[in-house]
Amino acid sequence: MKLNFPLLALAVGAFAIGTTEFSPMGFLPEIAQGLSISIPQAGMLVTAYAVGVMIGAPMMTLWFGKYSRRKALILLMGTFTIGNIFAAVAPSYLGLMAARVITSLNHGAFFGIGSVVAASLVPKEKQASAVATMFMGLTIANIGGVPLATWFGQNLGWRTAFATIASLGVVTMLSLYKALPPLKSTEVTNVKQEIQVLMRPRVLMALLTTVMGSGAMFSLYTYIAPSLKTFTHASATMITVMLVLIGIGFSIGNHLGGKFADRSIDKTLIGFLGVLIAVMVAFPVLATTSVGAGVALVIWGAAAFGIVPPLQIRVMSVAHEAAGLASSVNIGAFNLGNAVGAAAGGLVLSLNLGYGAVTMVGAVMAVLSLGLVFWQMSWVKK
Repeated sequence: MKLNFPLLALAVGAFAIGTTEFSPMGFLPEIAQGLSISIPQAGMLVTAYAVGVMIGAPMMTLWFGKYSRRKALILLMGTFTIGNIFAAVAPSYLGLMAARVITSLNHGAFFGIGSVVAASLVPKEKQASAVATMFMGLTIANIGGVPLATWFGQNLGWRTAFATIASLGVVTMLSLYKALPPLKSTEVTNVKQEIQVLMRPRVLMALLTTVMGSGAMFSLYTYIAPSLKTFTHASATMITVMLVLIGIGFSIGNHLGGKFADRSIDKTLIGFLGVLIAVMVAFPVLATTSVGAGVALVIWGAAAFGIVPPLQIRVMSVAHEAAGLASSVNIGAFNLGNAVGAAAGGLVLSLNLGYGAVTMVGAVMAVLSLGLVFWQMSWVKK
């Protein structure tokens, strides 16, 4: 099979972004100790990143619209690199907070513009697979990049971890420069018209589907460590193994989601959301043994990430006149779903309903996402 180097370069960028997004969760205690702050304060760095993604997605897409897509992607990874360098040398908590926000600004626009570029590099019948190839870098980051960066943060210092991640940005910029062909601009000629496209009911419905689907995933993923301690009585080592299994599931689901979505976006979403609902309902029972938990989490990871490529392609298709902006905003919708899912899980825990209720909340959000898919299908038939 011939390697598609432009798609590989985009995947390298996705790997770098995935590593910087998730790895700080693994060395929050080291950050807290180094800056003399509490763990909850350090946790706000994760929240700040998510907020930056939502704000930066449309802003950076519109801002870089005058450049060729290759140049825009390189400049976005330049922002990523600068942000991580600032994080490595941040003199204070507020300085690190600002650095994390700067780093996050590239996230939505990179995946948004990158999705459009990936789709443009292949025939129409393979566009979902091309988008999935780019996102594969994000899933692989959960298997290799995040654990490695976590090890750096815990053993060599969190500043070393951020500096190393910054080097991934440099590698990505060189890869994009060498691999991507000359590409036209994102053609943001009329901001008002682009925003009007996003306000269409079908586009808003597609974005809401993304929010609910992502929320279903993160209602459990955010609390996976304490859930495993409760259901499986898992040790720290076992939790690490389970996280790797989730990453493997993500990679499998991302690949299958792209392949199946090339044939049918709706059927792919229905199938994976159905599996996601079933696994989340059964998880408290399956997770009572280590083997059951491991199998369940691989399937859960595959179902959770299997919906990503079709959701991305759906938004791009229903907002094709503003595909770049819509694609970027959809990445923001994924992050909004992350926040909603985490908040929903936290709410049921604050009500002392237990970790079994967390998985039920996730199942309910997946049901809502599935209902929105059927609703959109009924619109098409009319």
